[in-house]
Amino acid sequence: MNSARIRAVAATAPEFPGSLKDLEHVPDPIFTIGDLEVLQKPLVSIVGTRDPTAYGLRTARLLATALVRAGVVVVSGMARGIDAAAHRAALENEAPTIAVLGTGIDVPYPVGHTELHRAIGETGLIISENGSGTRAHRGVFPKRNRIIAALGKITIVVEAGHKSGALITARQALELGRTVAAVPGPIDSLQSDGTNLLLRDGATVIATVADALTLAGVQQVSQTEPIHLSEVDSRVWSVLGGESLSVDSIASRARLSTRECLAAVTSLELSGMIESLTSGEIRRR
Repeated sequence: MNSARIRAVAATAPEFPGSLKDLEHVPDPIFTIGDLEVLQKPLVSIVGTRDPTAYGLRTARLLATALVRAGVVVVSGMARGIDAAAHRAALENEAPTIAVLGTGIDVPYPVGHTELHRAIGETGLIISENGSGTRAHRGVFPKRNRIIAALGKITIVVEAGHKSGALITARQALELGRTVAAVPGPIDSLQSDGTNLLLRDGATVIATVADALTLAGVQQVSQTEPIHLSEVDSRVWSVLGGESLSVDSIASRARLSTRECLAAVTSLELSGMIESLTSGEIRRR
């Protein structure tokens, strides 16, 4: 990590994000790596469990892809699972994304996300209230979550169990007067326990990509040219045929990695060619 790229931004500085001043305990200073200008764009936070289902991963990617294509910057916490899926979807669309860390600004967590940390710092923005070298310890992530909640005018929870940190983010967003939305899931899925309870208690329902875009006040970027499927997308389309299949089954039959398969499913779903069922399976429209 190039320490020369780390900036300390005081709360009195003009570039300090005004939304963070809504917090009871304003982080002062914040440490950053990357482009502070991305804070001037519409920001939507996408959060969720570190142990998602294939449905949750696919939904996070789908929502993040549609939002960034419409000019929104996705904010998340760079954790495993839903957070990483949202960040990667933005990067794959050559769009900036904002990662808020609980560790020091130069300490990727988990360690396996070192490359993700680098990529976000190069094209988007990394924020932490901790300076160089601060390691993960008890209590840093709930504090991190309040910053995620404050930055996004909307927080979308994709999948969250009863004790998920994403629910802490949602609660903090509500306390700040932000909009909280959630994606419904199967009632017998542990990963959807928290999101379904949020919906029961009044969170806005995200039942379609259009719901998220409308909530963010943006419009879906239309497909203006004829669809020419990539080789990978074409393989997924061919495998589906007239069946409904899980992502794992599609990946196996198409001889693709799970990541390649998820990217293709997201692309085809945004094109309106396939749809996701509540069972987690995929089928042609």
